[in-house]
Amino acid sequence: MQFGLCYFPTDYGMQPDALAAAAEERGFESLLFCEHTHIPVSRKSPYPGGGELPRMYIHTYDPFVACTAAAAATRRLKIGTGVCLVVERDPITTAKQVASVDRLSGGRFLFGVGAGWNREEMANHGTDPRVRMAILHERVAAMRRIWRDEQPEYHGQYVDFDPIWSYPKPIQAPPPVLVGGMGPTVEDRILAVGDGWLAQSVTRDNIDAFAERADKLQRRAADAGRDRVPISLFGASAADGMAERYAAAGIDRCLFLLPDADDTEVTHKLDRLAQRLG
Repeated sequence: MQFGLCYFPTDYGMQPDALAAAAEERGFESLLFCEHTHIPVSRKSPYPGGGELPRMYIHTYDPFVACTAAAAATRRLKIGTGVCLVVERDPITTAKQVASVDRLSGGRFLFGVGAGWNREEMANHGTDPRVRMAILHERVAAMRRIWRDEQPEYHGQYVDFDPIWSYPKPIQAPPPVLVGGMGPTVEDRILAVGDGWLAQSVTRDNIDAFAERADKLQRRAADAGRDRVPISLFGASAADGMAERYAAAGIDRCLFLLPDADDTEVTHKLDRLAQRLG
């Protein structure tokens, strides 16, 4: 089991470079940054967690800038996105950002991707929320070609470009794509364009059902001639006994969500986590 962290990198919280250095010093394996390009004032899309939208959603740094700062402050810590909202990003530009951070970090980038939940946010980027999963599929598939091919091209319904040159190429071939989500079709996207699953909302109450779902995914992967699919868990619980239960359910990496707070509070949380998990 690997233990990592997830964090909304805000302009008022602990800064990404300081957090990354503190996480590496305490032995954590990874640090993933969350993303929202903006939040529409209308607030028509309700917050999935219920109640008022937390302040951190409105104040996030760009995740690739945060990852670059974190990579520069560390030597071993894996850094990445948890998740990058690729349905709100140009795939050619995003492919270059991923490759750039992967090279600058020495091959330590984890590319968590997702479609998001805020429909007005997507629409402001010109994305029709009704087809966001198909858009995610094509954009990730196109990026994988850009990382792999010397003269990549892609011709789909939502992504279409003739042969291009795009450098740098990433050190990892490719950077691991962790497909986020818990919807009924997420396994299809994992097997089609992903290298791993970035799951969430796995608790004591539903962990047995999740274990069955994870086992089914692994059987599908084996039937398709693929290796075992690594599973990471966003927002894991650090309660006593949960790490063992997560491992038994097929989860390989637990990512603990840190508070959007100042250095003192975040460092205190890191110390408590490191002590409990050590």
